[in-house]
Amino acid sequence: MLERYELEVLLTLAEELHFGRTAERLHISTARVSRTVATLERRIGAPLFARTSRRVELTPVGRRLAEEARPAWRRITAAYEAAVEAGRGLTGTLDVAFTGAAGGQLLAGAAERFREHAPGCEVRIREARPADVVAWLRDGEAEVVLASLPVDGPGIASGPVLIGEARMLAVPAGHPFARRGTLSLEDLARVTLLRLPAHAPQSLQEDRAPRTTPAGRPIAHGPAAATYNELLTLVGAGRGALVTGAQTRRYYARPDVAYVPFRDAPPVEWALHWRADAATARVRAFADAVGALLGR
Repeated sequence: MLERYELEVLLTLAEELHFGRTAERLHISTARVSRTVATLERRIGAPLFARTSRRVELTPVGRRLAEEARPAWRRITAAYEAAVEAGRGLTGTLDVAFTGAAGGQLLAGAAERFREHAPGCEVRIREARPADVVAWLRDGEAEVVLASLPVDGPGIASGPVLIGEARMLAVPAGHPFARRGTLSLEDLARVTLLRLPAHAPQSLQEDRAPRTTPAGRPIAHGPAAATYNELLTLVGAGRGALVTGAQTRRYYARPDVAYVPFRDAPPVEWALHWRADAATARVRAFADAVGALLGR
């Protein structure tokens, strides 16, 4: 295989046909150009350049190698430059996603602030289902996702908590709990909790549909659904209850569903999530825009 510097020497000398100008272009010594060519010729087993005191010419073997290698080298160089631009620059397209209507509203405002500082970068906003956050990040469907914690998955990084909201229980409007001012986590032993799909991260499953109360009392589980509207439709139909955040009461108000806050539950916390190996300048700048919008 050719090393990168060997390929650069070969293709540059094939263009210049002059050892001195090749060395000048590559910012190396003429002696190194000569050594590199000699090494390549020994490895290949044939001369690549015909050299005299007055001129340098490609041999048939050298011409064929240069002609076939140049297009591939250009593609490699272009791919590398594009990767550098994506990693360090604020251009191109940034795919961001949210779960829940409140998250979409926040990202829309952050995108406007981000564009002020990076007018050359387009922000594309999409809605993700809560169970699909890790898959979207892993598969490149989105570079950044605003979603409630926890979001656990190999190679997934989470930023600091941006928002905390009261944890609530969505119940059918006619359920006895709907007349209560508050609930305790121990009351979950008296309802059937709806679940997220099986492919949702286990940590999120356990947070939204725990198997037992804090005192160890078992909690029944009902059917699963993927979206907020699907889950709330099941709630309204009397198929179960849903643990959710306070924003759901505002953005998903329904006549068949009542939302009752817990008095002893931790808040539902929201953060930005991204792939740990893809924390580009665009991702970091967008995270800064979200933080600035929230005054963080």
